[in-house]
Amino acid sequence: MNCLLWIFYGMPFNHPDSTLVVTINATGLVLELIYLTSFLIYGKNSHRKKIIAWLAIELVGLGAIAGLDLGFFHTHASRSNFVGIFCVVFGIIMYGSPLTIMWKVIRTKSVEYMPFPLSLAAFLNGCCWTTYALLKFDLFILIANGTGAVLGLTQLILYACFWRTTPRKNERPPSE
Repeated sequence: MNCLLWIFYGMPFNHPDSTLVVTINATGLVLELIYLTSFLIYGKNSHRKKIIAWLAIELVGLGAIAGLDLGFFHTHASRSNFVGIFCVVFGIIMYGSPLTIMWKVIRTKSVEYMPFPLSLAAFLNGCCWTTYALLKFDLFILIANGTGAVLGLTQLILYACFWRTTPRKNERPPSE
């Protein structure tokens, strides 16, 4: 949903001169579609049904946003504002979703369920897009990705605090 919204946000009828936003998020969308296709091919039937239901909900939601945007807002500024708000909300949800495991990490003192590459990628992605937003001064990209950089940094700090206390998979338990 995040990439779809940013692609729609960057369309010339919403936010002119946002070619970079559209092309990068289109690449992200293609990668997501490849991942989803492989999941739908190899996943369990119950999981497939759940994913298809969520995809349908997302497409209906995007259709509603697009319909409202094109039907009720008639200037680039108003369209950018309307779609931009949704982009910020879903962007923050995307960046914050790995933190749903935060309490488990703190309670177990283990980062086993919080992969370092994902945390690092979230931080670096947030920093890159924040830099872009500051150069173009795009408030919506700045808010979503500035928050994303902070959330990514939070994940990295959490990782730094607990990576040493995480048991290694190939480590043997101490003998008695």
